[in-house]
Amino acid sequence: MAKTSSFDVSTGVDLQEVDNAVNQVHKEIATRYDFKGTDCTLDFDRKTASIKLEADDEYRLGQLLQVLREKLTRRGVPVKNLDEGDSEIGTLGRARQTVGLKQGIDQETAKKIVKAVKDGGFKKVQVAIQGEELRVSAPARDTLQEVIAFLKKGDWGLELQFGNYR
Repeated sequence: MAKTSSFDVSTGVDLQEVDNAVNQVHKEIATRYDFKGTDCTLDFDRKTASIKLEADDEYRLGQLLQVLREKLTRRGVPVKNLDEGDSEIGTLGRARQTVGLKQGIDQETAKKIVKAVKDGGFKKVQVAIQGEELRVSAPARDTLQEVIAFLKKGDWGLELQFGNYR
């Protein structure tokens, strides 16, 4: 019986790095000239893995979101894993938005990845959905390397991480 090799495909963000980035955003909006005298808030909720932004108007909300993206990028958090909701205009023109953080591969995306790998023409490759991650296995390690290169080329709407390579 031939030994099969495998690797796991997953996604997620480091919540501590997100917390650090949110703290940096707080410091920056406290010192930036265009945010002086405004009431802009940014709240990070670890349990729901979401960030709530609130600003005086839609323009400042956009600026706040831009600063958040910049700080997250500098901290090494993949911006592809941000699930930006629609902005809501509340009373007195205040704007609110919730940004979710993707912590796993959802079923719809997982099915797309499985279908793409099966249609890719790789020999004897098996893909199994295991909760919020995928396990790809094949008898040849070279084939697994080809699958990794194939998955890196595709745009799946999130940052894929490859681990547990055996």
